[in-house]
Amino acid sequence: MFAMKRLWNRPTQKSAYDTVIIGGGLHGLAAAYYLARDHGLTDVAVIDRRYIGFGGAGRNTAIVRANQRTQENVHLYNEGLKLWPELTRELDFNLMFYNCGNLNLVHSEAGLGAFRMNVATAQFCGVKSELLDAKGCKEVVPQLDISDRLKFPIYGGMYHPPGGTIRHDALVWGLAKGAAKKGVHILQQTEVMDIGVDKGRVTSVRTDKGVINARRVLIAAGGYSTLLCRMVGILLPIHVLTIQAMVSQPMKPFLHHVVSSGTYHAYCHQSLKGELVTGSHMDPWPNYTTRVTARYIKHQAEALTEMMPCLKGLKFMRIWSGLADMTPDMAPIMDGNTQVENLFYDAGWGYFGFKSAPIAGRYMAKWIATGQRPDILSPFGLERYREARLQGETSTPINYGPWD
Repeated sequence: MFAMKRLWNRPTQKSAYDTVIIGGGLHGLAAAYYLARDHGLTDVAVIDRRYIGFGGAGRNTAIVRANQRTQENVHLYNEGLKLWPELTRELDFNLMFYNCGNLNLVHSEAGLGAFRMNVATAQFCGVKSELLDAKGCKEVVPQLDISDRLKFPIYGGMYHPPGGTIRHDALVWGLAKGAAKKGVHILQQTEVMDIGVDKGRVTSVRTDKGVINARRVLIAAGGYSTLLCRMVGILLPIHVLTIQAMVSQPMKPFLHHVVSSGTYHAYCHQSLKGELVTGSHMDPWPNYTTRVTARYIKHQAEALTEMMPCLKGLKFMRIWSGLADMTPDMAPIMDGNTQVENLFYDAGWGYFGFKSAPIAGRYMAKWIATGQRPDILSPFGLERYREARLQGETSTPINYGPWD
């Protein structure tokens, strides 16, 4: 009989590691992988209270892109986009990268002006992006309704050819396989109870299975990073909000790009199985629940059928939710060696945690291994809030549309 080979082992927790990474999502796994690959640091433990990929890594719509608003973010995400083919080869794992391109719709003259700035920023940074009028959008996605029938008519869009989608669970499994192969310990169903600090320096992590002495600690636990940082007296300006997403019944392939609208608060793409994968805006109140609501199903159905009338009658088959750790300027916080020596944290990604994971992990690994912050991470330090240097990745106010 054919025996299945595990992608990673089930190690026993040791009493000491050089580096402990709290959070078995994509950011934690990527940091572990690059610590081992680039810096030869294999005495590393990745700890997760549930199992790897349980949180945001497995609860997203798997969209990747590099068309953010500011140069600092565009440079980082663009470098991340270039990693997908490289990682597929290195990990010997099909990540199912589909370079289908992203079309962001706009519904006003003011929105077109904002998109002109976005496109100019992208082109200045060497990233492919172009502004389309309504007819150009319909050429890209023929199913769009560009008439004046819509409550929010389509004025145009920002087309970003390098974007696309990645299979999220494949990325989790691929990074776990690659890290474990290099000697990293992946400790699942292990809860962190406390982080030890002595004379301003991190010393240990106490779990429900015992104390781990550690020279360095990285907190990369998504929405739970704020609670973990509080254990050592670090307060992060992050609110944790629920984002809901859903998939439809399978359809014949028709949607060959990612389509999104900030005004309608809807984004979608078609999976390899033919399902329409769609998500909306986050819940407007901080919470740590992953409950779903009928309101969002109604909202998505009405928004998508307004923009693409051919979808009327389509049934949703499954709905889920995940936690988004949102900062005031919608840009992440990647910091370390400030209030507590050898303690690092990677949090506050909001909508963008999935698409940024490998590149963020790569640079956080470099910082942990060398003790020197990479220049590309300088704009993302916690000090920007104390110095009033917030980034311009802010979102528009919540507007669910004319049906609410």
